[in-house]
Amino acid sequence: MPVKRNKDKQKYDRVKPSRVPKGKSVEKRPEEIETRETFGNWEMDCVEGKKGTKKTLLVLTERKTRREIIRLMKDKTAASVVKALDGIESEMGAERFSLIFKTITVDNGTEFSDYEGIERSSLGESKRTEIYFCHPYSSYERGSNENQNKMVRRHYPKGYDFTSVTPADIRKLENWINDYPRGIFDYYSSSDLYEACLNSLFAA
Repeated sequence: MPVKRNKDKQKYDRVKPSRVPKGKSVEKRPEEIETRETFGNWEMDCVEGKKGTKKTLLVLTERKTRREIIRLMKDKTAASVVKALDGIESEMGAERFSLIFKTITVDNGTEFSDYEGIERSSLGESKRTEIYFCHPYSSYERGSNENQNKMVRRHYPKGYDFTSVTPADIRKLENWINDYPRGIFDYYSSSDLYEACLNSLFAA
């Protein structure tokens, strides 16, 4: 007598990820990151604009402080993601970047397919960070990022055309998110916690 398969499993089996990640799975990420007690572990995603347009936002969220970094990219490609991170590293310096960005967790989108380019320092020979990939269809594994995207969407609703948006506009949004008082932090802002972590990290 044939064994009946679960309908939900059948449905899942028919939906295959667009790309099997070649990098490290989130399963291999250090367990201490889950507790949010350690600083320097980030989640990264893209917020797309109006269908048919190319400009995209690269959004990074630090898990402990919920600090947000947003960069406006010309398109949603792996090359643009690496270029945006190269820009952030150039602003911070290689040593500072590697201490602040210990790990970055991403989904399986093709824009994150160049994991070696993301990990590789643009200023030297060493790696600048460690990349971990979520399981397919498991956005909850970078839940901080997903929640922060909702704040981005308050200013730029789904379907918004980013064509005329400038880096200055994005800096205003970034500052608004980071300076927003948060109940989970006794109404301190992400900026407050982030600065405290930096002071501790770089204390003489």
